[in-house]
Amino acid sequence: MKKSLLISGITIADANEESFVGDILIEDGQITRVAEKLEVQADSYVDATGKKWTALPGFIDIHIHGAAGHDVMDSTPEALNGLAAALPKEGTTSFLATTMTQTDEEISAALQNIQVFNAQEGQAEMLGVHLEGPFISDKRAGAQPIEHIITPSLPLFNKWQKLSGGQIRIVTMAPETATDATFIQSLADEGVTVSIGHSDATFEEVQQAVHSGAKHVTHLYNQMSPLHHRNPGVVGAALVEDALSVEVIADFIHSHPSAVELAFRQKGAKRLILITDAMRAKGLSAGVYDLGGQDVQVTEKDARLADGTLAGSILTMEKAVQNVQSITRCGLNELVAMSSANAAAALGLSNKGKLQAGMDADIAIVDDSFTVQLTICRGAIAYTKENRV
Repeated sequence: MKKSLLISGITIADANEESFVGDILIEDGQITRVAEKLEVQADSYVDATGKKWTALPGFIDIHIHGAAGHDVMDSTPEALNGLAAALPKEGTTSFLATTMTQTDEEISAALQNIQVFNAQEGQAEMLGVHLEGPFISDKRAGAQPIEHIITPSLPLFNKWQKLSGGQIRIVTMAPETATDATFIQSLADEGVTVSIGHSDATFEEVQQAVHSGAKHVTHLYNQMSPLHHRNPGVVGAALVEDALSVEVIADFIHSHPSAVELAFRQKGAKRLILITDAMRAKGLSAGVYDLGGQDVQVTEKDARLADGTLAGSILTMEKAVQNVQSITRCGLNELVAMSSANAAAALGLSNKGKLQAGMDADIAIVDDSFTVQLTICRGAIAYTKENRV
């Protein structure tokens, strides 16, 4: 028997259309009807009438390493379950499990663990893998262990892709470290998104990578050759190349608020994707935590290695949405684009990022301050604010 849920009297937001107040009917994990008024019976109800609530497509975090004490590189079922269970409280309904630069053995173990994982009811859905490293620049390693950085290798990638069950969707790499264009072209031909990141490339090298098939930039501004008026670097290329979408860690620590505003003004909402790049300490108290075998000092604001290098974040998607809205004053449709629709498009997903009939019932319900009140993952209520801890 189908389980049904009716959400009524709520503002419904979309990336491409004007928002309106209406009802959403969910049956068996999918949105089946959306209208200004639905006179139907359902198994359960969410009445938002008079509450100033807005339904957004559930947030999609395409770059996250961990949360709630868990990390993708732990390579255990408990780690992925813990991560998937923690994310709905911030409005995230799906994510890419993100690896980091490590040995072949450790990356292989993480990918084999990912291959057999399936989210349970009430958990965020794992959409695949974001392979961040080890094909990066040792000049822009950041918190990626420099001793494990290697030259891009198509045979090694193919091995990892097989171990993951074909789930690697994004590969962060430094294009200047590849011996030729074959690596980027081969991944692009397979439908894998090549993302430029942890890179010391010149403007011209980025242009060549785009010509070869690169489409994305990993955490804009961070660990990449900066903008200089005579050498625009990766940052300059990311801002002017229309073919490139860019990730932004909008915690106002990784990037100054005005730098986030600059990215929004230059790229527009259609080319900007909010991510967290969060590590295992997200949602936990201050202290020392592990990241790739390195001690990370976590405060209430940030996560850093002993030398002060930022080591991922403790940002939530909820806070990223609030921060970007506060600095840009963007509309609801633009927020939807940056928090879900663009990510869904980048991954080639036709069932995510919209609140329309036929879509997966992934919904983040927020109040007028963009605080998450309720999260629905594939039709199941996964989080309510009353249960927030």
